[in-house]
Amino acid sequence: MLASNNPGKTKEINDLLADSAFKLLPQADFAVVEVAETGLTFVENALLKARNAAQYATLPVIADDSGIEVPVLKGRPGIYSARYAGAGASDEANVEKLINAIKPLTKADRKARFVCVMVYLRHAEDPTPIIAHGIWHGVVVTKPRGENGFGYDPVFYVPTHDCVAAELPPAIKNQLSHRGQALKQLVEQINKM
Repeated sequence: MLASNNPGKTKEINDLLADSAFKLLPQADFAVVEVAETGLTFVENALLKARNAAQYATLPVIADDSGIEVPVLKGRPGIYSARYAGAGASDEANVEKLINAIKPLTKADRKARFVCVMVYLRHAEDPTPIIAHGIWHGVVVTKPRGENGFGYDPVFYVPTHDCVAAELPPAIKNQLSHRGQALKQLVEQINKM
């Protein structure tokens, strides 16, 4: 089961797993009640979500916590990326708040990174979760563009490809992204197990 109600994330992770032996079912199929993300780190929040979801089914669970960090903003939005503009904020509102925060900064100070921590639990009390990390470096731009992706993708400039993440074809984004990196590591570790 995938411990997420985010349709963009669910699609992205299932696309990444298309060539593997794994098939993820969304937690909505199991009437999972979302848990509050009260952790202070990506690891803590991913584990909270996974343990919560694992209580609703006898399937193993994959959960992630991810976000964008801007070092000059002391790592914000960070773990609060999905609710940067407030609880229940839209992607557009979160992006707008980030743009307003970085507008006064020089391009050199707009460096950012997407971070993803992904965890795998065999069951709710699993004492040895598998944990994987992915990091994708870029720069935040002030004008959103592109039609692909979700969240902060329209303002996350990828220097190696001279475009924002939302302008990348999904297959290329999945090769480069923080989530793609973390999931690849996670699958490798699960296969060893």
